[in-house]
Amino acid sequence: MSADRLSRLLRPRSLALVGGKAAEEAVRQCRALGFAGPIWPVNPKRAEMAGLPCFPDMASLPASPDAVFIAAPAPATIALAGELQGSGGAICYAADFAESGEEGQARQAALLEAAHGVPLIGPNCYGMLNLFDRVALWPDQHGCLPIDQGRGVAIVSQSGNLALNLTMQARGLPIGYVISVGNCADVAPADLIEALIADERVSAIGLHLEGLGSIARFSEACLAARAAGVPIVALKTGASAKGAALTMSHTSSLAGADALVDALFARLGVARAHDPATFLETLKLLHVAGPLRARRITSASCSGGEASLTADLAEAAGLETPDFPPATQAALEDVLGPRVHVANPLDYHTYIWGDLAAQTACFGAMLDAGFEASLLILDFPRADRCSAADWDVTLAAFRAACAKPTPAGTVRMMVSSLAETMPEPVAAALLAEGIVPAAGLAEALRAIAAAASIGEAWARPAPDALAEMPLVLPGEPAVWDEVRSKAALAAAGVPIARGAVFTLAELEDPATALPVPFPLVLKAVGANLAHKTELGGVALNLGSREALLAAAQGMSRLSGTFLVEEMVGGAVAELIVGVGRDPQFGLFLTLGAGGIFVELLRQTEQLLLPVGKSDIAAALARLPLFKVLGGYRGKPGCDMPALIDAIAAIATWATTQADRLEEMDVNPLLALPSGAVAVDAVIRIREAEA
Repeated sequence: MSADRLSRLLRPRSLALVGGKAAEEAVRQCRALGFAGPIWPVNPKRAEMAGLPCFPDMASLPASPDAVFIAAPAPATIALAGELQGSGGAICYAADFAESGEEGQARQAALLEAAHGVPLIGPNCYGMLNLFDRVALWPDQHGCLPIDQGRGVAIVSQSGNLALNLTMQARGLPIGYVISVGNCADVAPADLIEALIADERVSAIGLHLEGLGSIARFSEACLAARAAGVPIVALKTGASAKGAALTMSHTSSLAGADALVDALFARLGVARAHDPATFLETLKLLHVAGPLRARRITSASCSGGEASLTADLAEAAGLETPDFPPATQAALEDVLGPRVHVANPLDYHTYIWGDLAAQTACFGAMLDAGFEASLLILDFPRADRCSAADWDVTLAAFRAACAKPTPAGTVRMMVSSLAETMPEPVAAALLAEGIVPAAGLAEALRAIAAAASIGEAWARPAPDALAEMPLVLPGEPAVWDEVRSKAALAAAGVPIARGAVFTLAELEDPATALPVPFPLVLKAVGANLAHKTELGGVALNLGSREALLAAAQGMSRLSGTFLVEEMVGGAVAELIVGVGRDPQFGLFLTLGAGGIFVELLRQTEQLLLPVGKSDIAAALARLPLFKVLGGYRGKPGCDMPALIDAIAAIATWATTQADRLEEMDVNPLLALPSGAVAVDAVIRIREAEA
């Protein structure tokens, strides 16, 4: 429904521009772009605007416009919204709405009520550029060019000034849409995603987001984009504060809201950029090649320093620079000769500098390696002070090599180490030939990693869209002690250590039968003993009745109830499996190194619930601990299927308690050579009133 609702507004054939100076500038920008349809300025105090006759009001227009640009103060904008019936929608430029406090929020509500369902972008937004259809509902200059044929990327930004800045890029990126959304009173980024993927001219979508709105709605739109084959990269700024500072469990201190943004994007297959340059370079790569299937690259440069820098930056970006296949190695050694050490990244030296045939053969051999991306690093000299004649030979050689058949799935990239040493005309020419002109080495490598992250996500089964969060039961959460917590998990299929509960008097009675043989574990039991180890409430490896009794008497200051359990040995690793609640994202799962190393190492991955076993497996593989789980330095690995099953059972139980679970720690969950066992747990949960 979003695509149909917004089609006239986003791809208008007639325009009305209401207001004064800002509206007049938008008229000029539309005419400069060459918009082919009628442009109707509206201002009761003016006879003409930018050379076009003005209409006194919306009712005087010859027809209902497809798109209206309202650049009037907030009260007038509200009144004008009531005159939009029959139009395709409006862009509300004015500020002083919800961003300005309670009175502004009331004005924004009145604006929506006045519009009676007509689509509104904004308020407090800069406007829209549609370069495919030469539309500039935009009150300022911009740096975009029209796209009469071919495809381009779409940029949706909550910041108007950032959107304006991005239009001024000189990187050769073809931009088809720029839409500033401001307060998102009506039309949200999710709506625009669904509308933009319906336009076959859009190759990729870039989002600048300060907030996410409805997580469920956002996930629906991103999954629709995945189904349509349109990749998304997001520049997400600002981290929402947690609703409360919870101190009961480790989980709450390990996961901040920004980590949950990463978890959401990973689930949906949305790449994340952390700076505008990487954002643009990722869009450019996605425009040319789409998502990448893996992270292997080759790199060629005529400098050892550049080769070394590439290796360092590639590793930091999470990319791989494997050795060349034997055929590629032999071909490069043949063309470069014995004085060049052939390795990836390649320093081909300057022996073949200026030799068109030799350079073409060198770059062609690199492309034939069949890795996901093949890079030539080339920084052009300043055009105002230097000659680029020799560099032009290298450029011609790379283009000639790229013109020959190369293995499918290999992205061809010419990369400058500095953004300013990639001339825009060169970038535009390369892009027209399907070669990615990447401006900035670090940004290019991060873009490759981002495109690969989308490819990896798309290779997994598509997840379900996240549901709207259920209403949470009222009241303060209660803390369940370890015994009650583990009993609930055991009923859900989570393996727990064998044991039984005793009083001190029962332990002091020699006739009391113990549930497990020595050595065993003793723990003090109590809802206020979430961190028993720090309080001295845990004794391990007790080998006799005397040691057990002495430990119990020492813990009697903490509790009169004790848990006697088997001493589970031989663990490959200890993990924490936690569940927390975020006010925006709902329940989330935390996986990481457990036991006493939780806070020390802080090696964690977050997943939003519900979650599948394949996602759990992928998250475990991202942990540094994964090498230990698989068997490290000759030591046995763990029973990975059993470990994943145990984590999945914990996650499933948490999902069934979504309306009342506040947080939970299973720490540690022991990963064993055979099986997995939860040996401690604590749950904080709202209990239904009787």
